[in-house]
Amino acid sequence: MEIGLLKQNLAIEPDVQSFIGFVHAAVTDLGGNAFAAALGLIDLTEKLRAAGAGSGYPLPVTLELSGAELRVGWNGAEPQAIAHLGAPPVAEAVAALRSRLQRSTESEDPAVLLRRNAEMERFLEESRVRAEQALADMQAALAKRQAELQDSMRQAETDALTGLYNRRAYDARIADAFRIAAGQGGALTLVLCDLDYFKQINDEHGHQYGDTYLCRMAQAMLSVTRRQGDAAFRFGGDEFAILYMCGKDIALKRALRLLEIMNGRISMGIAGVSPQEPCGGDLGQFIGRADKALYEAKGRGRGRVVVDTCHTDGTITYDVHPFAGAHVDP
Repeated sequence: MEIGLLKQNLAIEPDVQSFIGFVHAAVTDLGGNAFAAALGLIDLTEKLRAAGAGSGYPLPVTLELSGAELRVGWNGAEPQAIAHLGAPPVAEAVAALRSRLQRSTESEDPAVLLRRNAEMERFLEESRVRAEQALADMQAALAKRQAELQDSMRQAETDALTGLYNRRAYDARIADAFRIAAGQGGALTLVLCDLDYFKQINDEHGHQYGDTYLCRMAQAMLSVTRRQGDAAFRFGGDEFAILYMCGKDIALKRALRLLEIMNGRISMGIAGVSPQEPCGGDLGQFIGRADKALYEAKGRGRGRVVVDTCHTDGTITYDVHPFAGAHVDP
């Protein structure tokens, strides 16, 4: 049967020394060999310090008697044997020892109490500073990881040459935008663009010039996509798209501006969905309308914008807006 002799918190070094003294006294009072126990107490002192005793934070320890064996436990772990007494001590000796240890801990030196409180305050302040620093480090690491993730996602959605969104981003964004516009009765306009005679430009001026020309197109597209939610895309080659979160009237003005910036050397097809033009159909049909309008622009001489208009009877007509200026060399 285990008998508890002492419970103590070892916050500062005097607490450690005091507790070791109590254990040594227990060995002596209960008939043990104090000299034989000395080496064990040295080892116990090192273990307690390694566990945090004397650091300013209270380390809870217990001293107990189990038969003829004295045991010490800390931090709730299984108590360890410290000394063997040879034979279980008599009850009167155990009771007297418990009483004396209790009186000793209750009549501590006020100076020691003040020092313990000061050390515990210091330890708690240091712990607070360490915790705040650890939290700041974690937040910094998280922010860095989020930035890296966002950069990775941005790279995965970006065309390497022009910096525009790529086909992967186009597929995701147009699906979301169409769902929102259809569900909430909003306006959405898609402009599909092709550079006119781009292969010929590449052949005559070289691929490096062709890359510069593609980048020029990208910058021109970005200049006419300033509203929040608007986005410009490059599918590859000379195929581009602009997604406008507005009606066709505004989108047409911007498309004509783009046509002007590019000296009339692009073809564009426009289709939209809005409460004023509820054509129905799914996303694929919406994209198909813009694609057909683009081919109308090419078929009618290129260098123009063709707008798809869906009527209430289901018929579709095309409004053609050719380039009004004079063509210059690209």
